[in-house]
Amino acid sequence: MAQSDAQSLSFDLKPISSGAVEKALEKAEHYRLLNQPRLAESICLDIIAVDPHNQKALITLLLAMTDQFENPSSRNTKKALDITSRLQDEYSRNYYKGIVLERQATATLKSGVPSAQFDACEWFLEAMKCFERAEALSSRENNDAVLRWNTCARAIMQHNLRQRPIEDYIPVLE
Repeated sequence: MAQSDAQSLSFDLKPISSGAVEKALEKAEHYRLLNQPRLAESICLDIIAVDPHNQKALITLLLAMTDQFENPSSRNTKKALDITSRLQDEYSRNYYKGIVLERQATATLKSGVPSAQFDACEWFLEAMKCFERAEALSSRENNDAVLRWNTCARAIMQHNLRQRPIEDYIPVLE
């Protein structure tokens, strides 16, 4: 073959049956626990294809996506944040948005990119606002948002993070 005809492959994905949703969801959660978030994400996408409003699948998808945050990427963060808007109750929307932002902050902090500490601080502070809104909507027995807020606060203090000095701020021109 003298000439290379490199073409990207495309497939029609096979749908799962609606009766298999619960078992598939168990598998997705299992693969997340095995630190295989890409596989969990794929399974959740199959579930959502047949049950677009399945809250457990949407949450597992969002968590699997954020498990893959290795470096700062606004595209991946936006995709995960878009999923939060599909959650049915306000508590969940705020709580899981906070998780997305917290995990983006952690990925940013680990990236070593210049000024990452300022960006991470902003992500953590934004996550803390989401957790505060979620806390206000939760029952006294549900302290999940408080625990996450404290985790963000500890990360900020442990890494001695500071907000970006105003004189260092350079707006992005569009």
